[in-house]
Order: sequence, then C-alpha cells, then structure tokens
Amino acid sequence: MSKYKNFRLLNGKVSFLFDRKAGITFTVLMIVAFIVFVASTAIGEMKMNPLTVLKVFVGIGPEMETLIITSFRLPRIIIALLVGISLAVAGGILQGMIRNPLASPDVLGITGGASVAVVAFLALFSDDSNALTVSINWLPLAAFLGAGIVAFLVYFLAWKNGVSPIRLVLIGIGISTLMQALTTLMMIMGPIYQASQANIWITGTVYGSNWRNVATLLPWAVIFLLIAFAAARTINIQELGDEVATGLGGKIQRQRFFLLMISTALIGSSVAFAGGIGFVGLMAPHMARRLVGSSFGALLPASALIGGILVMLADLIGRTMFSPLEIPAGVFTAGIGAPYFIYLLFKTRNA
Repeated sequence: MSKYKNFRLLNGKVSFLFDRKAGITFTVLMIVAFIVFVASTAIGEMKMNPLTVLKVFVGIGPEMETLIITSFRLPRIIIALLVGISLAVAGGILQGMIRNPLASPDVLGITGGASVAVVAFLALFSDDSNALTVSINWLPLAAFLGAGIVAFLVYFLAWKNGVSPIRLVLIGIGISTLMQALTTLMMIMGPIYQASQANIWITGTVYGSNWRNVATLLPWAVIFLLIAFAAARTINIQELGDEVATGLGGKIQRQRFFLLMISTALIGSSVAFAGGIGFVGLMAPHMARRLVGSSFGALLPASALIGGILVMLADLIGRTMFSPLEIPAGVFTAGIGAPYFIYLLFKTRNA
C-alpha cells in the first residue's frame, strides 16, 4: 500500500498528497488531546465523573456541575489548549525557518519582548486597587507590539546582505537576555504587589482565565494558525537552504520575514493570556518530528496538538498535585523542557 494518497478537488485545480501514517498519528493525538481535555475538566477540588462532564458538554448535565465547569474550568482549559497550540506552531515555524533544532520563541527573545510589553501594560494601566483602567482586550495588542518590536529588532540587527539563520539565533539570544533584564527592572520599580503578580505571570499560568479572555484569544489564534498551516509549503522550501530555495523561485527574505511575523502574532497572543510559558515551542516540534517526519504539512498540526496536550497537562498537575496550592503551569513545562534542551544540545553537538 502506498504511503501517500492523492486528493484532487475542484476538477483537479486543487490537489495534495495525504500521508497515511501522519493521518493515523494525527487521529491518535486528537483522541489523546480530547481525553486530557475531559480529564482536566473532571479533576479539581470537586471531582466529577467523566460521563457527567460529557453530559455538561452536550447541555444535559446537573446544574451544580454545569456551573462549575462552564464558569470556572472550561475557560481556563480552553486558554491552556490555545496557548499550547500557538506556542508549538510558532516554535515549529521558527525551527524550520532558521533550520536550527534549538530555535524557539524563548531563545530568539520574542517571548521576552511580549513579556516586557505586558508587564508595562499592567503597570501603566492599573490603579491603586490593582484594577485595569483600560479594557483587557487591549492586552493581546500590547503583547503583539512588544513581540513585534523585538522581532523587527532581531531581524534588523541580523541583516547583512540578507538574514542568515545563525545570525538570527545569536542576535536573538542577546536580545532575550536584554528583555529579561528590562522585565526585572520594571518589576523592581513597580509596587510590591504588582511585582509578585508579574513574577507568577512571567513564569506562565492560565489562572484566572475567563470567557472574555477566550473570546479575545480564539479568533486571533484561529486566523494566524490557518495562515501558518497554509504557509507550510514555504517552510519546507526554506529548509532546503537559501541557494536551493532561491533556485526553486522562492523569495527567501520576504518569506522569512512573513514567517517571522506569523510566529510573532502567535507568541504575542499566547503571552498576553498565559504569561511566559517556556519550552513548549522547543519540545513540541521535536516530538512531532519523531512521530510524523519533517514535512511541515504534517509536522505543524501534530506539533499543535502536542503543544496543547503539554500545556493542559502542566496546568492540571499544577492545580491538583499540590492542592490547595496552585503551581504555575510554566514551572512544569520548564521542568521538562530544561533537561530536554540540554539533551538537544548534546545531540546537536554529537551530530
């Protein structure tokens, strides 16, 4: 049996190859993501039967369980899912664009830029009672602007007759360190209670998420995820190297800038609602690559599901394992990601 199945639509005007193995893997990942979603909804201070959760999903659950799930748990879990998906896809794009397995939103400083912008937003637009004086809907824009400014800065500083992948990484590491310093400075200069909240937020948490956050993040994430999936072919060409990609008719610098902006949009929106959850953009693409191969048509969707699963699991562990304390999800993603990053360093050095 052939590994690929050919599909033709609109009288042959649209055609594509479907990887059978990747399709099976993607189906399994969707099932796992759904199981984690249901388990995360059922487990908490008040434990529920998964069947009760499914009844709530279809609108026939008990009143008390419906209130708890729809008002408190679902918004948080949906935000965790969207953030994990966005960070994983952004990481996959950056690794393909830069052709470096160690590339991630954290390493390039884009996450740091969004963090600085959000901490500044919270500091500038909070009153003495710690309430925002402007709409929370402006927070993703602030995060996107911060991430965008850093992305432009990294791109500009890395430019020398074009942008090479290695210069992007080196400049990104330096900018990332600078962003961390600026964030710490703003936390020190602000009120103590804001510094404490900002520190938890920077670690990465979806605590306090609500339906307003979901309504703001969902359309933003969906739009840019669709654009990212549509750009998968461009990323495949980028991985062939600049000379080959140019020979195939690719406009390398324009494509590289466009891919960087897609990543920036996904990272900025994620940081706005979940803080600086680290290492998801590094781990998920590597895990997906082992499962479905290196073609980005399959790798990006698989990375998205793995990223969503990782963040949902991290949040579930953080709010249940040490109850009544709540540990930010970013602590657990970093606890897994840091050893994984070291493993990748050794693997890259020995390759």
